[in-house]
Amino acid sequence: MTAGEGLLPVADRGRVRRAALRLVRADGRAFAAALVLNALAAGTGLVGPWLVGRIVDEVRARHGVGTVDRLAVWILLCALAQVLLARWARLVGYRFGERTLARVREEYVERVLALPASTVERAGTGDLTARGTADVAVVGTTLRDVGPELLVNTVQALFVLVAVFALDPVLGAFGVLGLTPIWLALRWYLRRARDGYLAEGAATSEVAEIVAATAAGARTVEAFGLRGRRIAASRDALERSLRTRLYTLSLRTVFFLAVEVTYTVPVAGVLLLGGWLHQRAAIGVGAVVTAALYLRQFTEPLDEILMRVEQLQSSSASFARVEGLAQAPRGESAAGSPVPADDRIDVRGVRYSYERGGEVLRGVDLTVRPGERLAVVGPSGAGKTTLSRLLAGIDRPGSGTVTVGGVPVAELEPEVLRRQVVLVTQEHHVFLGSVRDNLLIAEPEATDAGLWAALTAVGADDWVRALPDGLDTGLGEGGCATDGSQAQQLALARVVLADPHTVILDEATALLDPATARHAERALAAVLQGRTVIAIAHRLHTAHDADRVAVMEDGRLTELGRHEDLVTAGGAYAALWRTWHGDTAAGA
Repeated sequence: MTAGEGLLPVADRGRVRRAALRLVRADGRAFAAALVLNALAAGTGLVGPWLVGRIVDEVRARHGVGTVDRLAVWILLCALAQVLLARWARLVGYRFGERTLARVREEYVERVLALPASTVERAGTGDLTARGTADVAVVGTTLRDVGPELLVNTVQALFVLVAVFALDPVLGAFGVLGLTPIWLALRWYLRRARDGYLAEGAATSEVAEIVAATAAGARTVEAFGLRGRRIAASRDALERSLRTRLYTLSLRTVFFLAVEVTYTVPVAGVLLLGGWLHQRAAIGVGAVVTAALYLRQFTEPLDEILMRVEQLQSSSASFARVEGLAQAPRGESAAGSPVPADDRIDVRGVRYSYERGGEVLRGVDLTVRPGERLAVVGPSGAGKTTLSRLLAGIDRPGSGTVTVGGVPVAELEPEVLRRQVVLVTQEHHVFLGSVRDNLLIAEPEATDAGLWAALTAVGADDWVRALPDGLDTGLGEGGCATDGSQAQQLALARVVLADPHTVILDEATALLDPATARHAERALAAVLQGRTVIAIAHRLHTAHDADRVAVMEDGRLTELGRHEDLVTAGGAYAALWRTWHGDTAAGA
């Protein structure tokens, strides 16, 4: 199983149908208007062939040219009315599609934001990216183009069939019988298409995940000589994607070939049967011509319907992947969860294992007192980052408890959790928008004075004041670019604005130069005076400044105490300190 494969659910057919009906009901008036207008357009379109049949009968009866002229004028008027009604119906249908697509996009974003971070990480960003781009785009095309066109042509086809039966039941039955091969081909295709398109979508997600993971870990790939493995994995994923695409292409090839061959059967059959019936005076020539024209006219909407049905299989698979997020586990906890009694954090007997790895934490016990500054140190892979994720409520422990004020952290409602604990890592995102927009995410009610105070606290006020429009300067694509240190400073300013009682810093200043990082850490500590700060320390000067130091080794908490006491004890921390202090002195 590749990263992300099968972890995010796919909606079944019943759920997809219910979701589609829910979207239709949300804009039911527009959908009903489109139906009515399409029915009127289709009804108007039926008048033309009937008038042609009348003309044939009038000519055979040797009536005057005036009658033919009058009928011809009515044909032109009906054709004009059909065009106007059809365009009006498409306009209403397209507006319905755009509004519905907006709802689909909004629901998708809400569902993605509600996913626990651990679920997103296990699934991989590739699958989410593919669902949010390619799949949503396919659904959008269906709602904007395929849906309205299918509606138009379905109404037209039904009206034509009813008209043929009303004209002569025998000819109508014979014409429908001639469509049997199309029905058989359609059933054959529909039994295979959905699974084929779902497999194609999964393969696309796999390719996207491998590309995203390789790009994100490019330095690691080069450092460990993994280039060949990543190329091989990419090639395998691309080959699987190609196979799934060739399979769906083969389905379309067989299906459309059968359809094209069958189109001529109903018209030819009705002409032959109509001629035989006319010889026996059972039907007039005008009725035979009208029936043949109706069936010839029927092939156009039928062709469009079958084309749209093929597109609907792809769209249905995409919609199933988009709607599948509704079944994914939610990050929110039960409403009305208990309010923490205080700010004390307790870790008791915590163990944790990742799905594809061994045990990362092995029975960790720790108490973090309110207002304490705790540094967590240890070698790479000791479990420091995993512990920080459990403290922040991102992951749940496999066993044991992590509580704040006596309440399990992972069970706190999102709004309560954000006011209790905030995790800041070295991975920061600058959102598309102004500096002000990027800061107001943390506290929408903040004033300009509060924004500047937060920027000043983390040492970012100077470069923000130097921007062309200050707080209103646009950032990201099309705006001012920010480097890694500036992005981190914006993230730290958001922490100041969020004003939690506990801040967990995991390499939060890793991309800043040492002098700037130390200034940012001290400024943040000054702003958070009296609050709890847990620093995953990779630079031991952070541990030196902490109230206590927790030493992690192989998933266990092996030492806990003040910096001076641990150095004097001569244990693992003392060894780390001597090594780091010696390297620092040598570097100086």
